[in-house]
Amino acid sequence: MSIVSDWRLMNQEAYLKNKRLYHINYNKKEEHDHDHCAFCMQKFYSENQRAYCTTDYYYWICEACFEDFKEIFHWKIDKK
Repeated sequence: MSIVSDWRLMNQEAYLKNKRLYHINYNKKEEHDHDHCAFCMQKFYSENQRAYCTTDYYYWICEACFEDFKEIFHWKIDKK
């Protein structure tokens, strides 16, 4: 399957291309008890789940989707 036709790509380039990310354990937000991967919709709910997130903690990316899309999205990893 071509990466361009991957079902998980839904215009995330508009808000995730060239972003700086943290690689951290998931942390819940006060307003809700879980988040989803911005690509595959995997549910994050446990603080033991390792994932990537934008520096504002708004978008979360599972490790599998990070590996699949890191080259086309040109993400930079920041130290937390």
